[in-house]
Amino acid sequence: MLGEWAVELRQLHYFVTLAEELHCGRAAAREHVVPWALSQQIQRLERELGVVLVERNTHHVRLTRPGSVLLTQARGLLGGVERAVIATQRADSSAAVARVAIGDASLDSMPQVLRHVQYNNPGLVIHRIEASVPEQYRMLHEARLDIGVGRATQAPAGVASEVFRHDALGVLLAGTHRLAHGDSVAVARLAGELLLFAEPAHAPEFNEFVLQMCAAAGFRPRRFHGSAQSVRAAAELVGQQRCVLLVPRSCDLLMRGIRWLPLVDPVVRYPWSLLWRNGDDSGPTRAVLDGARALSRELGWLRADNESAPDMASGRVAVGGHER
Repeated sequence: MLGEWAVELRQLHYFVTLAEELHCGRAAAREHVVPWALSQQIQRLERELGVVLVERNTHHVRLTRPGSVLLTQARGLLGGVERAVIATQRADSSAAVARVAIGDASLDSMPQVLRHVQYNNPGLVIHRIEASVPEQYRMLHEARLDIGVGRATQAPAGVASEVFRHDALGVLLAGTHRLAHGDSVAVARLAGELLLFAEPAHAPEFNEFVLQMCAAAGFRPRRFHGSAQSVRAAAELVGQQRCVLLVPRSCDLLMRGIRWLPLVDPVVRYPWSLLWRNGDDSGPTRAVLDGARALSRELGWLRADNESAPDMASGRVAVGGHER
């Protein structure tokens, strides 16, 4: 409850998510609820405040002027609540907390880092957050995140970054695809394929990397006209032979009938960076940064020869090159 209004923090959180996505289905997916439940909470918020916050129909969602005002205020309020919770937890020296983004749940770089960090810092409480890079920038700015992960070319002012892994980039193919019978795929051979790109609002930095790679190879990629909310969902489209998908070797996805092959001519490596707020020298942040650097050195993640082509047998394979 806030003052005289029966406004719940959950409703404000749902509203901010909808305002960022401008799509009820995507917002509901982020909040792990069904779309009608999210819409119901937004409608209750509008009734309580007595204003229309979003205009929505079957084609679009758009913020009204009151909605734009509330978005700014709600972000500040939610950020303040989050900071208050973290400050309260950190007031107890036995409850050090680090909030760390792992990117897509299929990507294994940050989970490996966090396992290393947790082993060496058993008293550290780590909250793992699945979020896109643009969303991580917002969360860092609002102090709702301590460490992010992603390519840092579009990092805003106030965000520091450091590359900790050069990750071999490869192509995900159906096992029966014409390119799936070798040990690698030349970049130029992607020229005739339908490539599934990430949604621009979710991974602009990855799309930019792919476009630059294709341009350097002398072609403009053919885009698959569709989208997927996760690597796993995208892999389903690959399995149906509707498109191919570029993913780094660290993608740890187990699916039958799909192969991952490294790109060659040239070998392509995707740069993963740690992202954090400039000036954040807190103990939990230092623990994660130091742990990532140590693991990177131990595994040779920044060496030019750190990624050999994985042994991808036909049938049930892990995209990341190993089964678990």
